[in-house]
Amino acid sequence: MSNERAKRRAVREHESALRAAARAAEAERRERKRARQLAIRKMTGRIPGLSSTGRQTGVLARRRRIQRSLLVAALLTMNILVWVVRPDWAARLGVLILSILAAPVLATLLFRRRG
Repeated sequence: MSNERAKRRAVREHESALRAAARAAEAERRERKRARQLAIRKMTGRIPGLSSTGRQTGVLARRRRIQRSLLVAALLTMNILVWVVRPDWAARLGVLILSILAAPVLATLLFRRRG
């Protein structure tokens, strides 16, 4: 009888030790994650114009996002129009490739920085 109790106690102690080790490992992972986030926050806090999400804020960044959205919308509309009007795949792929290649040129011509 006492041997059975000793075995059960040993099993309980072993399970308790496993749980304690798992808790310690989890606490260590949380601590490393917190330290990493703190280091990232410390470094990005020194960079002007970056928010916590990494997205630039401000009037100029907003204008740039709007301009890019308008350009993408215009090129997408053109591609959809060609897709509907032209039945041949060569024209569809040609306009798609042309719009990809022309996007930076159009952005430069349409949204020239005045300075």
